[in-house]
Amino acid sequence: MGKIVLYLDHIMLEKKVSLTELAEKVGITNANLSKIKNNKVNAIRFSTLESICEILECTPGDILKYEK
Repeated sequence: MGKIVLYLDHIMLEKKVSLTELAEKVGITNANLSKIKNNKVNAIRFSTLESICEILECTPGDILKYEK
């Protein structure tokens, strides 16, 4: 069975955006963003994903990948 993997850390490196900077702009805590970044979440709000994509100028498909 496959799983969804978050590649937020890769996008953040490409865009040279720190965890603290992104958390402030998205409006979530560093701890919550860190959980997202490190694949320690079972769900993510669409509004949070939308904000992340807007700030990082990417699409959800750049961040979320399905792996078998």
